Amino acid sequence: MTPQPPENRDKDAGRWSDLSRPPLNATALRRALVRPGALWTSLDVVPATGSTNSDLAARAAEGKAEEGAVLVAEEQSAGRGRLNRTWSAPPRSGIFVSVYLTPRVPTARWGWLPLLTGVATATALSKAAGIDTSLKWPNDILVTAPEDSSSAAAGPDGTPGTGERKIGGILAERAGPGVVIGIGLNVSLAADELPVPTAGSLALAGARTTDRDPLLRAVLRSLEQWYATWQAAIGDPATSRLQETYAAGCATLGRSVRAELPGDTDLTGEAVAIDGDGRLVLATANGVRHPVGAGDIIHLRATAQETGGDDSAQP
Repeated sequence: MTPQPPENRDKDAGRWSDLSRPPLNATALRRALVRPGALWTSLDVVPATGSTNSDLAARAAEGKAEEGAVLVAEEQSAGRGRLNRTWSAPPRSGIFVSVYLTPRVPTARWGWLPLLTGVATATALSKAAGIDTSLKWPNDILVTAPEDSSSAAAGPDGTPGTGERKIGGILAERAGPGVVIGIGLNVSLAADELPVPTAGSLALAGARTTDRDPLLRAVLRSLEQWYATWQAAIGDPATSRLQETYAAGCATLGRSVRAELPGDTDLTGEAVAIDGDGRLVLATANGVRHPVGAGDIIHLRATAQETGGDDSAQP
């Protein structure tokens, strides 16, 4: 066997330095997902980037992305969440993917896209990873941490116990004539790699697999199915059953929450419904119902501790 040049050996060593986190197989992913008649028209995997959403949005703005374009990164250094929060994670420790869609439904219904993506992702993880997830309005994916004494199951005050942990987030942004939707999922992060105690990962939740290839395929196939159903219903959330499915899996409903609204105002009440526009409806102490279309939602606990926030994977 001909010896490899030092630079190639170094490259291979870097690529395979963490054997528990192998790289994605771009060729196999394209073969499985990019097919005639399918939603996904291209799929690129890059070693590293600042933000897959920013990169794909730039392509769309320049007219260089068609519907169904998929961009995946092995590592993100400046992943973005809502309210311009930033996030990063170890290489190959999660799924960092953005897709470009140009819905053929009234634009007034495009606000359902991040909720649709949440439903699709939760459905995929249930089937592929064998874990139960819930959705925190409007863009977070949660799991319930197992009861043990690890830091992954510790409460915000450091005490052990069960509780909700955020394993992923969704970010939708207008770009060109369509929308870029990013999904970030913590897959193999260990307890000592979590950014904050309220974060989690599929591995820590007891997922039956942390192989990112089948997980990514499952998420994109589920998103394709839900998107097709929603478009066939002309974006109607009731006819497509998106509204009832989201509500059934939403951990925010039925809870006391605080909505931190634009303009440095806030509103506290019980989350009682998701309305036809995808807004969260809060019932305040005086009996008035307030639809919330934008804002940061804090799940309140009886102990007055808070959970949630933008503390894990984001595109």
